[in-house]
Amino acid sequence: MLNQILIDSERPQPLVEQIVAAIRNRIDDRILRPGVRLPPIRRFAEAQGVSRFTVVEAYDRLVAQGYLDSRRGSGFYVCARPLPEPEGEDLERVERAIDAAWLMREISSESEDRVMAASGSLPVAWMEGDAVMRKLRQLARDPQARVTSYGTPQGFAPLREQLQLRLAECGVRAQPSQIVLTYGATQALDLVARFFLKTGDAVLVDDPGYWNVFSSFRLQGFRLLGVPRLADGPDFDALEAILSRDKPRIYFTQSVLHNPTSSCLSPAAAFRLLQLAERHDLLLVDDDIYGDMHAGSATRLASLDQLQRVIHVGSYSKTISGNLRVGFLAARADLARQLTDVKITTTLTSPEFAERMVHAMLTEGHYRKYVERLQTRLLRATERCCRMLERLGMTTDFDPVGGQFVWARMPGLRDTTALARRALEHGIVLAPGSVFRANGQPSEYLRFNVATSCQPRLERFVAENLAQVG
Repeated sequence: MLNQILIDSERPQPLVEQIVAAIRNRIDDRILRPGVRLPPIRRFAEAQGVSRFTVVEAYDRLVAQGYLDSRRGSGFYVCARPLPEPEGEDLERVERAIDAAWLMREISSESEDRVMAASGSLPVAWMEGDAVMRKLRQLARDPQARVTSYGTPQGFAPLREQLQLRLAECGVRAQPSQIVLTYGATQALDLVARFFLKTGDAVLVDDPGYWNVFSSFRLQGFRLLGVPRLADGPDFDALEAILSRDKPRIYFTQSVLHNPTSSCLSPAAAFRLLQLAERHDLLLVDDDIYGDMHAGSATRLASLDQLQRVIHVGSYSKTISGNLRVGFLAARADLARQLTDVKITTTLTSPEFAERMVHAMLTEGHYRKYVERLQTRLLRATERCCRMLERLGMTTDFDPVGGQFVWARMPGLRDTTALARRALEHGIVLAPGSVFRANGQPSEYLRFNVATSCQPRLERFVAENLAQVG
C-alpha cells in the first residue's frame, strides 16, 4: 500500500517530511490498519530512491508521533490510535457535534499527492503570499506595531474606520463604533450565538449550509431548524411554517455566494425575508465571508435593513490569509457594545498585529486589484468545473455566479457519504452533501471547490463510480 507514495526530490518539502506526511495520511484514512507491518527500511529506501538514513528518520518521527510501533528485531508496525472519549452526560451531544469534523481534518492535512476537491480555501498559489510577507516585514520594523501588547477589545480603530468605508460601498451605513473585530468570521458567529442563545434553544440555519457552524451549534446544545435553500433564497413556505410553529429568535444565513451552493439572495427574497423578520421579531445574521469574491453588485440584507434586524459578518481569511484570522461584525450600536463585552469575557481581545496587517493590505490599494483578478479567475474556474461535471452527467440545480463552489447532484446515489469515504482510499477528498445538511440527513449532492477539482484523477474516479451505480 506504500507503492503509491510519490517522493519527489524536486519539491521544496524535505524528503523525510514527504514520507512522514504520506504514511500518516494513509494511517489517518485507515488505508494502513493497526498492526500492519511497514516495509523494511532497506527495501523502502530502494523502492523510493532515497537513502536508508532518510527512511530511518521518517520512521523514527512516526514512532515519536504515535503512528508507528518499533519492535526490536521485527520492524515497524502501525499503531492503534484510539480517540480520547469525552466524559459526562454530554457524550452523545459531543459525538453528534463532531460527526462532520472528519472533513475538516482531511482538508487540513493537505499534501501534494491528494486531490482536495473538498477544500474550503483557495490554493496557496492563488493567494497574495508575497504581498503578505512584504507587509509582515514592514510591520515588524514599525515601532508602533505593538507586537507584544494586547489589542483593544473592539479591535484596531484604523481598521474599523476602513471597514466603515468598505461597508458604505456595499450600501451599509455603519460607524466604527458599530464594528467589532473578531478572530475570523467563526468567532463573530460564536459571539452572537453565545449572547442570544442558550442550551435547548431553536436556531434557524440554511439547509444546506455551512457545516462547521452546525457542528459548533450542536456542541452548544442548540436545536437546529433547517430552512431549505432555493436558488434565490430560502423556501418561504417552509420558513413561515417553522416561524409559526417553533418561534425561533435568530436565523443564520448568507446573502452572497452562499456556501455550499454559491447562489445569491434575490432582491425580492431579501425584502420578503426582512418583512418576515419584522413580523416574527426575528434577528438575521448574514455571513458575508465570500462577498469579495462576487463580481458586480449583489443584494445584502444589511444594505436594505441598515443593521436594525441584521448583524453583518465578514472576514479576510478567505482572500488575504487564513492564518491571520481577521473578521468582523457590524451591528446596531447597542448590540456592538454588548457583543464587545462577550468578546472581552471569552477572549479579551483579538490579535491587533494581524489587524494592522489587514489594514495595511486594504489601504495600500493593491487589494482591490487582487480581488478583481481573483473574481475573474474564479469565474473561469467555475466554467471549467461545470463543464467537467456535465461531462460526467452530474447536474446542478443552482446556477453558480462565481465564488469557490459548485453544488452538484450525483445521479443514482441517495447519499454520497460512502462515496466520499471510498474516495479517500484513492487520495481524493470529497465533500459529501450530508455534512452540509442541518441535521446530517442523507444527500445526493457533493460540493466541489472550483479551484482544486478540475483534475483528470478526480474525473476518472467519479466516472468509474457513476458507471457502477448507473
